[in-house]
Amino acid sequence: PTHQFHHLTSSFLISSLPFSPDPLSDCTTQHPHPNNITMKLFCAALLAVAATNVSAFAPTSGHLSQRTAALSMAASAPEEDRRSFVTKSAATTAGVAISTLATSTALPLPASAKATNQWRQVKVPFEDTVYDIDFDSPTHGYIVGARGSFAETNDGGQTWEPRSFSNLDAEEEITYRFQTVSFDGGEGWVLGKPTLLLHTKDSGKSWERIPLSPKLPGEPTGILAKGPNQAEMITSSGAVYTTENAGRNWKAQVKETIDATLNRISSSGVSGASYFTGSIVNEQRDSQGAYIAVSSRGNFFLTWEPGQDFWIPHNRGTPRRIQNMGFVRGEIKNGLWMTLNGGKLLVSAAKDSSTIDLQSEEFPFEEANIKTGGYGITDVAWRNDDEVWAVGGSNTMYVSKDNGKNFQFDKSANDIPGNLYNVKFFPDYGNAGWALGSNGLLLQYVGEKA
Repeated sequence: PTHQFHHLTSSFLISSLPFSPDPLSDCTTQHPHPNNITMKLFCAALLAVAATNVSAFAPTSGHLSQRTAALSMAASAPEEDRRSFVTKSAATTAGVAISTLATSTALPLPASAKATNQWRQVKVPFEDTVYDIDFDSPTHGYIVGARGSFAETNDGGQTWEPRSFSNLDAEEEITYRFQTVSFDGGEGWVLGKPTLLLHTKDSGKSWERIPLSPKLPGEPTGILAKGPNQAEMITSSGAVYTTENAGRNWKAQVKETIDATLNRISSSGVSGASYFTGSIVNEQRDSQGAYIAVSSRGNFFLTWEPGQDFWIPHNRGTPRRIQNMGFVRGEIKNGLWMTLNGGKLLVSAAKDSSTIDLQSEEFPFEEANIKTGGYGITDVAWRNDDEVWAVGGSNTMYVSKDNGKNFQFDKSANDIPGNLYNVKFFPDYGNAGWALGSNGLLLQYVGEKA
Protein backbone atom coordinates (compact mmCIF):
# COMPACT_ATOMS: atom_id res chain seq x y z
CA PRO A 1 0.00 0.00 0.00
CA THR A 2 1.12 3.51 -0.81
CA HIS A 3 1.39 5.97 2.07
CA GLN A 4 0.58 9.67 1.77
CA PHE A 5 3.17 11.88 3.49
CA HIS A 6 2.41 15.40 4.67
CA HIS A 7 4.52 17.77 6.80
CA LEU A 8 7.94 16.60 7.80
CA THR A 9 11.58 17.52 7.93
CA SER A 10 14.93 15.92 7.20
CA SER A 11 18.43 16.30 8.57
CA PHE A 12 21.59 14.58 7.60
CA LEU A 13 23.27 13.55 10.79
CA ILE A 14 25.91 11.01 11.66
CA SER A 15 24.87 9.12 14.72
CA SER A 16 27.17 6.58 15.94
CA LEU A 17 27.06 3.68 18.22
CA PRO A 18 30.41 3.43 19.92
CA PHE A 19 31.46 0.03 21.09
CA SER A 20 33.79 -1.09 23.83
CA PRO A 21 34.36 -4.84 23.59
CA ASP A 22 35.94 -6.92 26.31
CA PRO A 23 39.66 -7.00 25.50
CA LEU A 24 39.68 -10.74 26.12
CA SER A 25 37.19 -11.28 23.33
CA ASP A 26 39.77 -10.04 20.84
CA CYS A 27 42.12 -12.75 22.12
CA THR A 28 39.60 -15.57 21.88
CA THR A 29 37.95 -14.55 18.60
CA GLN A 30 39.72 -15.37 15.35
CA HIS A 31 39.65 -12.39 13.03
CA PRO A 32 42.22 -10.46 10.98
CA HIS A 33 44.22 -7.94 12.91
CA PRO A 34 46.55 -5.34 11.44
CA ASN A 35 49.29 -6.18 13.96
CA ASN A 36 49.01 -9.90 14.57
CA ILE A 37 52.40 -10.29 16.28
CA THR A 38 51.83 -7.51 18.77
CA MET A 39 48.29 -8.69 19.29
CA LYS A 40 49.37 -12.26 20.06
CA LEU A 41 51.96 -11.09 22.58
CA PHE A 42 49.54 -8.66 24.15
CA CYS A 43 46.82 -11.30 24.33
CA ALA A 44 49.12 -13.72 26.08
CA ALA A 45 49.97 -11.09 28.67
CA LEU A 46 46.36 -10.13 29.03
CA LEU A 47 45.20 -13.69 29.56
CA ALA A 48 47.87 -14.19 32.18
CA VAL A 49 46.86 -11.01 33.97
CA ALA A 50 43.19 -11.99 33.78
CA ALA A 51 44.02 -15.30 35.41
CA THR A 52 45.23 -13.44 38.49
CA ASN A 53 42.13 -11.24 38.59
CA VAL A 54 44.07 -8.10 37.70
CA SER A 55 42.15 -5.65 35.48
CA ALA A 56 44.74 -3.05 34.50
CA PHE A 57 43.74 -3.20 30.85
CA ALA A 58 39.96 -3.10 31.37
CA PRO A 59 38.63 0.32 30.27
CA THR A 60 36.04 2.11 32.34
CA SER A 61 32.57 2.10 30.80
CA GLY A 62 30.21 5.04 30.64
CA HIS A 63 26.76 5.78 29.22
CA LEU A 64 26.07 8.65 26.89
CA SER A 65 23.17 9.92 24.80
CA GLN A 66 23.77 10.58 21.07
CA ARG A 67 21.30 11.82 18.47
CA THR A 68 18.97 8.91 17.72
CA ALA A 69 20.19 6.33 20.20
CA ALA A 70 21.60 5.80 23.67
CA LEU A 71 25.27 5.11 23.20
CA SER A 72 27.45 2.95 25.37
CA MET A 73 31.15 3.60 25.18
CA ALA A 74 34.25 3.26 27.27
CA ALA A 75 34.98 6.46 29.17
CA SER A 76 38.46 7.87 28.86
CA ALA A 77 40.83 7.41 31.75
CA PRO A 78 43.86 9.71 31.56
CA GLU A 79 46.15 7.41 33.47
CA GLU A 80 45.54 4.21 31.49
CA ASP A 81 43.11 3.42 28.69
CA ARG A 82 43.16 1.73 25.34
CA ARG A 83 43.62 5.07 23.60
CA SER A 84 46.88 5.66 25.44
CA PHE A 85 47.80 2.02 24.80
CA VAL A 86 47.53 2.62 21.06
CA THR A 87 50.12 5.40 21.22
CA LYS A 88 52.60 3.62 23.49
CA SER A 89 55.62 1.82 22.19
CA ALA A 90 55.22 -1.92 22.33
CA ALA A 91 58.23 -2.33 24.60
CA THR A 92 56.43 -2.63 27.95
CA THR A 93 53.77 -4.99 26.61
CA ALA A 94 56.38 -7.02 24.82
CA GLY A 95 58.39 -7.50 28.01
CA VAL A 96 55.39 -8.82 29.93
CA ALA A 97 54.19 -10.95 27.05
CA ILE A 98 57.56 -12.54 26.33
CA SER A 99 58.01 -13.49 29.96
CA THR A 100 54.56 -15.08 29.89
CA LEU A 101 54.96 -17.04 26.68
CA ALA A 102 56.66 -20.39 27.08
CA THR A 103 58.57 -20.14 23.83
CA SER A 104 62.24 -20.17 23.01
CA THR A 105 62.11 -17.59 20.23
CA ALA A 106 60.87 -14.03 20.62
CA LEU A 107 59.42 -12.44 17.51
CA PRO A 108 60.29 -8.77 16.84
CA LEU A 109 57.53 -6.22 17.26
CA PRO A 110 56.82 -3.91 14.31
CA ALA A 111 57.29 -0.21 14.98
CA SER A 112 54.23 2.04 15.13
CA ALA A 113 53.95 5.11 12.88
CA LYS A 114 54.54 8.39 14.65
CA ALA A 115 51.32 9.98 15.88
CA THR A 116 50.31 13.30 14.33
CA ASN A 117 48.81 16.38 16.02
CA GLN A 118 46.72 18.23 13.44
CA TRP A 119 43.76 19.64 15.39
CA ARG A 120 43.37 22.30 18.08
CA GLN A 121 40.58 22.72 20.61
CA VAL A 122 38.34 25.78 20.30
CA LYS A 123 36.46 27.03 23.34
CA VAL A 124 32.65 27.07 23.13
CA PRO A 125 30.20 28.70 25.58
CA PHE A 126 28.67 25.45 26.85
CA GLU A 127 29.74 22.03 28.11
CA ASP A 128 27.10 19.90 26.43
CA THR A 129 27.57 17.59 23.45
CA VAL A 130 28.10 19.42 20.14
CA TYR A 131 26.09 17.66 17.44
CA ASP A 132 26.42 19.72 14.29
CA ILE A 133 28.14 22.70 12.68
CA ASP A 134 27.50 24.67 9.49
CA PHE A 135 28.65 27.87 7.79
CA ASP A 136 27.04 30.21 5.27
CA SER A 137 30.27 32.12 4.63
CA PRO A 138 33.95 31.66 5.46
CA THR A 139 33.45 33.64 8.67
CA HIS A 140 29.82 33.12 9.75
CA GLY A 141 28.45 29.88 11.14
CA TYR A 142 26.57 28.10 13.92
CA ILE A 143 26.99 25.08 16.19
CA VAL A 144 24.13 23.26 17.89
CA GLY A 145 24.04 20.71 20.69
CA ALA A 146 22.34 19.12 23.66
CA ARG A 147 20.21 20.97 26.25
CA GLY A 148 19.34 23.78 23.87
CA SER A 149 22.98 24.61 23.11
CA PHE A 150 23.28 27.12 20.26
CA ALA A 151 26.22 29.38 19.40
CA GLU A 152 27.31 31.69 16.57
CA THR A 153 30.69 32.70 15.13
CA ASN A 154 31.57 35.73 13.00
CA ASP A 155 35.31 35.09 12.76
CA GLY A 156 35.51 31.70 11.07
CA GLY A 157 35.09 29.69 14.28
CA GLN A 158 37.88 31.25 16.33
CA THR A 159 35.36 32.48 18.92
CA TRP A 160 31.75 31.49 19.61
CA GLU A 161 28.96 33.45 21.30
CA PRO A 162 25.88 31.84 22.89
CA ARG A 163 22.57 32.50 21.20
CA SER A 164 18.95 31.74 22.08
CA PHE A 165 15.67 31.64 20.20
CA SER A 166 13.26 34.46 21.04
CA ASN A 167 10.25 32.24 20.36
CA LEU A 168 11.41 29.69 22.96
CA ASP A 169 11.57 30.54 26.65
CA ALA A 170 14.65 29.49 28.60
CA GLU A 171 12.94 26.59 30.39
CA GLU A 172 11.57 25.22 27.12
CA GLU A 173 14.79 25.68 25.14
CA ILE A 174 16.90 23.61 27.52
CA THR A 175 14.62 20.60 26.99
CA TYR A 176 15.60 20.35 23.31
CA ARG A 177 18.52 18.56 21.75
CA PHE A 178 19.39 20.55 18.64
CA GLN A 179 20.82 17.86 16.39
CA THR A 180 21.13 19.47 12.97
CA VAL A 181 21.85 22.95 11.58
CA SER A 182 21.94 23.75 7.86
CA PHE A 183 22.53 27.06 6.03
CA ASP A 184 22.48 28.17 2.41
CA GLY A 185 23.29 31.84 2.04
CA GLY A 186 21.41 33.67 4.78
CA GLU A 187 18.68 31.04 5.01
CA GLY A 188 18.99 28.42 7.72
CA TRP A 189 17.20 25.57 9.48
CA VAL A 190 17.62 23.97 12.88
CA LEU A 191 16.10 20.60 13.75
CA GLY A 192 15.62 19.56 17.37
CA LYS A 193 14.36 16.67 19.43
CA PRO A 194 11.62 16.39 20.72
CA THR A 195 10.52 17.34 17.21
CA LEU A 196 11.16 21.04 16.61
CA LEU A 197 11.91 22.81 13.33
CA LEU A 198 13.15 26.41 13.22
CA HIS A 199 13.74 28.58 10.14
CA THR A 200 15.57 31.87 9.52
CA LYS A 201 15.76 34.09 6.43
CA ASP A 202 18.18 36.66 7.85
CA SER A 203 21.26 34.64 8.85
CA GLY A 204 19.87 33.86 12.28
CA LYS A 205 18.82 37.33 13.46
CA SER A 206 15.24 36.08 13.77
CA TRP A 207 13.71 32.61 13.70
CA GLU A 208 10.23 31.21 13.12
CA ARG A 209 8.91 27.89 14.36
CA ILE A 210 7.63 25.65 11.54
CA PRO A 211 4.69 23.43 12.55
CA LEU A 212 4.95 19.77 11.61
CA SER A 213 2.15 17.25 11.35
CA PRO A 214 1.95 14.71 14.19
CA LYS A 215 1.02 12.16 11.52
CA LEU A 216 4.48 12.21 10.01
CA PRO A 217 5.81 8.70 9.29
CA GLY A 218 8.67 8.46 11.76
CA GLU A 219 10.54 11.27 13.49
CA PRO A 220 12.27 14.01 11.50
CA THR A 221 15.99 13.26 11.64
CA GLY A 222 17.59 15.55 9.07
CA ILE A 223 17.15 18.91 7.33
CA LEU A 224 19.11 20.52 4.48
CA ALA A 225 18.86 24.14 3.33
CA LYS A 226 18.66 24.30 -0.47
CA GLY A 227 18.11 27.98 -1.20
CA PRO A 228 15.47 30.70 -0.66
CA ASN A 229 12.45 29.08 1.04
CA GLN A 230 13.71 25.63 -0.01
CA ALA A 231 14.71 22.66 2.15
CA GLU A 232 14.80 18.87 2.16
CA MET A 233 13.98 16.68 5.13
CA ILE A 234 14.13 12.97 6.02
CA THR A 235 12.49 10.89 8.76
CA SER A 236 13.40 7.74 10.66
CA SER A 237 10.96 5.83 8.43
CA GLY A 238 12.77 6.83 5.26
CA ALA A 239 10.29 9.47 4.12
CA VAL A 240 11.99 12.26 2.16
CA TYR A 241 10.25 15.61 1.69
CA THR A 242 11.00 18.90 -0.03
CA THR A 243 9.51 22.36 0.47
CA GLU A 244 9.63 25.42 -1.78
CA ASN A 245 7.61 27.76 0.44
CA ALA A 246 9.58 27.80 3.70
CA GLY A 247 7.95 24.73 5.18
CA ARG A 248 4.29 25.58 4.71
CA ASN A 249 3.89 22.58 2.40
CA TRP A 250 6.03 19.51 1.90
CA LYS A 251 6.14 17.17 -1.11
CA ALA A 252 6.97 13.49 -0.66
CA GLN A 253 9.86 12.16 -2.77
CA VAL A 254 9.52 8.48 -1.78
CA LYS A 255 6.27 6.62 -2.38
CA GLU A 256 6.21 4.62 0.84
CA THR A 257 8.05 4.05 4.09
CA ILE A 258 10.90 1.56 4.34
CA ASP A 259 9.01 -1.01 6.39
CA ALA A 260 6.07 -0.82 3.95
CA THR A 261 8.41 -1.51 1.03
CA LEU A 262 10.22 -4.38 2.74
CA ASN A 263 6.98 -6.02 3.83
CA ARG A 264 5.44 -5.65 0.37
CA ILE A 265 8.27 -7.06 -1.73
CA SER A 266 10.53 -10.06 -1.28
CA SER A 267 13.88 -9.17 0.28
CA SER A 268 14.97 -12.73 0.90
CA GLY A 269 18.42 -12.00 -0.51
CA VAL A 270 19.15 -9.42 2.19
CA SER A 271 19.52 -10.78 5.71
CA GLY A 272 17.08 -9.16 8.12
CA ALA A 273 15.22 -7.14 5.47
CA SER A 274 12.16 -9.34 4.89
CA TYR A 275 9.21 -8.46 7.15
CA PHE A 276 11.27 -5.65 8.64
CA THR A 277 9.59 -3.63 11.37
CA GLY A 278 11.76 -0.85 12.65
CA SER A 279 13.39 2.40 11.68
CA ILE A 280 16.57 3.66 10.07
CA VAL A 281 19.43 5.50 11.73
CA ASN A 282 22.54 7.40 10.65
CA GLU A 283 20.93 8.78 7.51
CA GLN A 284 23.42 10.60 5.30
CA ARG A 285 22.89 12.54 2.07
CA ASP A 286 25.44 13.08 -0.67
CA SER A 287 25.87 16.26 -2.69
CA GLN A 288 23.54 14.99 -5.45
CA GLY A 289 20.64 14.04 -3.18
CA ALA A 290 21.30 10.30 -2.75
CA TYR A 291 20.85 8.82 0.73
CA ILE A 292 22.32 5.95 2.69
CA ALA A 293 20.89 4.68 5.98
CA VAL A 294 21.43 1.81 8.40
CA SER A 295 18.67 -0.36 9.81
CA SER A 296 18.10 0.30 13.51
CA ARG A 297 19.43 -3.19 14.30
CA GLY A 298 22.58 -2.65 12.26
CA ASN A 299 22.04 -5.84 10.25
CA PHE A 300 21.66 -4.30 6.77
CA PHE A 301 21.72 -0.92 5.06
CA LEU A 302 19.67 0.87 2.42
CA THR A 303 20.20 3.39 -0.37
CA TRP A 304 17.92 5.79 -2.24
CA GLU A 305 18.54 8.13 -5.16
CA PRO A 306 16.31 10.92 -6.53
CA GLY A 307 13.85 9.48 -9.01
CA GLN A 308 13.59 6.09 -7.31
CA ASP A 309 10.19 5.16 -5.87
CA PHE A 310 11.58 3.02 -3.05
CA TRP A 311 14.65 2.42 -0.89
CA ILE A 312 16.86 -0.54 -1.89
CA PRO A 313 18.18 -2.87 0.88
CA HIS A 314 21.74 -4.26 0.81
CA ASN A 315 23.61 -6.95 2.75
CA ARG A 316 26.27 -5.73 5.16
CA GLY A 317 28.58 -8.60 4.10
CA THR A 318 29.91 -9.15 7.64
CA PRO A 319 28.63 -10.75 10.87
CA ARG A 320 29.51 -7.61 12.83
CA ARG A 321 26.91 -4.96 13.55
CA ILE A 322 27.03 -1.79 11.43
CA GLN A 323 27.79 1.33 13.46
CA ASN A 324 27.70 4.02 10.79
CA MET A 325 28.02 4.52 7.03
CA GLY A 326 28.75 7.30 4.58
CA PHE A 327 30.12 8.27 1.18
CA VAL A 328 33.64 8.27 -0.21
CA ARG A 329 34.57 11.90 -0.97
CA GLY A 330 31.00 12.95 -0.28
CA GLU A 331 29.30 11.23 -3.22
CA ILE A 332 27.71 7.83 -3.56
CA LYS A 333 29.24 7.34 -7.04
CA ASN A 334 32.71 7.30 -5.44
CA GLY A 335 31.87 4.48 -3.04
CA LEU A 336 30.81 3.82 0.53
CA TRP A 337 32.47 3.44 3.92
CA MET A 338 31.17 1.35 6.80
CA THR A 339 32.18 1.16 10.47
CA LEU A 340 31.51 -1.96 12.53
CA ASN A 341 31.48 -3.10 16.12
CA GLY A 342 34.96 -3.42 17.55
CA GLY A 343 36.52 -0.46 15.75
CA LYS A 344 36.52 -1.91 12.22
CA LEU A 345 36.42 0.31 9.12
CA LEU A 346 35.53 -1.02 5.66
CA VAL A 347 35.72 0.92 2.39
CA SER A 348 34.08 0.05 -0.93
CA ALA A 349 35.59 2.55 -3.36
CA ALA A 350 34.73 2.77 -7.06
CA LYS A 351 37.57 1.54 -9.27
CA ASP A 352 38.96 3.95 -11.86
CA SER A 353 36.08 5.57 -13.75
CA SER A 354 33.46 3.02 -12.66
CA THR A 355 30.73 3.81 -10.18
CA ILE A 356 29.09 1.81 -7.39
CA ASP A 357 26.21 -0.40 -8.55
CA LEU A 358 23.39 0.54 -6.20
CA GLN A 359 21.21 -2.29 -7.51
CA SER A 360 23.62 -4.87 -6.09
CA GLU A 361 22.69 -6.64 -2.85
CA GLU A 362 26.34 -6.71 -1.76
CA PHE A 363 29.35 -4.43 -2.17
CA PRO A 364 33.07 -5.32 -2.38
CA PHE A 365 34.16 -3.77 0.92
CA GLU A 366 37.81 -3.95 1.94
CA GLU A 367 38.98 -3.59 5.54
CA ALA A 368 41.18 -0.58 6.26
CA ASN A 369 44.38 -0.96 8.24
CA ILE A 370 43.43 0.99 11.37
CA LYS A 371 44.46 0.14 14.93
CA THR A 372 41.65 1.38 17.19
CA GLY A 373 42.26 -0.77 20.25
CA GLY A 374 38.60 -1.80 20.04
CA TYR A 375 37.10 1.69 20.32
CA GLY A 376 34.18 2.26 17.95
CA ILE A 377 34.64 4.58 14.96
CA THR A 378 31.76 7.02 14.88
CA ASP A 379 32.40 9.08 11.75
CA VAL A 380 34.67 9.27 8.70
CA ALA A 381 35.28 12.17 6.29
CA TRP A 382 37.44 12.73 3.21
CA ARG A 383 39.38 16.02 3.24
CA ASN A 384 40.60 15.49 -0.32
CA ASP A 385 41.19 12.58 -2.70
CA ASP A 386 43.87 11.06 -0.47
CA GLU A 387 43.46 12.45 3.07
CA VAL A 388 40.80 10.75 5.19
CA TRP A 389 39.91 11.30 8.86
CA ALA A 390 38.18 8.92 11.26
CA VAL A 391 37.01 9.78 14.80
CA GLY A 392 35.56 7.72 17.60
CA GLY A 393 35.27 6.70 21.22
CA SER A 394 37.48 8.20 23.90
CA ASN A 395 38.24 11.09 21.49
CA THR A 396 40.38 8.90 19.26
CA MET A 397 41.39 10.33 15.87
CA TYR A 398 43.07 8.70 12.88
CA VAL A 399 44.33 9.97 9.53
CA SER A 400 44.96 8.22 6.22
CA LYS A 401 47.03 9.68 3.39
CA ASP A 402 46.26 6.90 0.88
CA ASN A 403 42.49 7.19 0.36
CA GLY A 404 41.51 5.16 3.43
CA LYS A 405 43.75 2.12 3.07
CA ASN A 406 46.09 2.75 6.02
CA PHE A 407 45.57 4.97 9.06
CA GLN A 408 47.83 6.36 11.75
CA PHE A 409 46.88 7.74 15.16
CA ASP A 410 46.47 11.47 15.74
CA LYS A 411 46.96 12.58 19.36
CA SER A 412 45.22 15.97 19.15
CA ALA A 413 42.47 14.98 21.61
CA ASN A 414 44.43 12.33 23.49
CA ASP A 415 44.29 14.13 26.84
CA ILE A 416 40.70 15.38 26.57
CA PRO A 417 37.97 13.23 28.20
CA GLY A 418 34.91 12.39 26.16
CA ASN A 419 33.93 11.01 22.76
CA LEU A 420 33.98 12.38 19.22
CA TYR A 421 30.85 11.94 17.10
CA ASN A 422 31.22 14.00 13.96
CA VAL A 423 33.96 15.20 11.60
CA LYS A 424 33.23 17.62 8.73
CA PHE A 425 35.14 19.55 6.08
CA PHE A 426 33.86 22.56 4.14
CA PRO A 427 35.39 22.62 0.61
CA ASP A 428 33.54 25.85 -0.25
CA TYR A 429 35.22 27.67 2.64
CA GLY A 430 38.90 26.83 2.33
CA ASN A 431 38.32 23.17 3.20
CA ALA A 432 38.00 24.12 6.87
CA GLY A 433 37.70 21.05 9.09
CA TRP A 434 35.85 20.55 12.38
CA ALA A 435 35.43 17.62 14.78
CA LEU A 436 32.58 17.61 17.31
CA GLY A 437 32.07 15.68 20.52
CA SER A 438 30.83 15.42 24.08
CA ASN A 439 31.47 17.89 26.91
CA GLY A 440 31.42 20.88 24.57
CA LEU A 441 34.35 19.58 22.52
CA LEU A 442 35.03 21.41 19.25
CA LEU A 443 38.29 20.80 17.37
CA GLN A 444 39.55 22.82 14.40
CA TYR A 445 41.76 21.31 11.71
CA VAL A 446 45.14 23.06 11.51
CA GLY A 447 47.13 20.52 9.50
CA GLU A 448 50.62 19.26 10.02
CA LYS A 449 53.02 21.68 11.66
CA ALA A 450 56.15 22.55 9.74
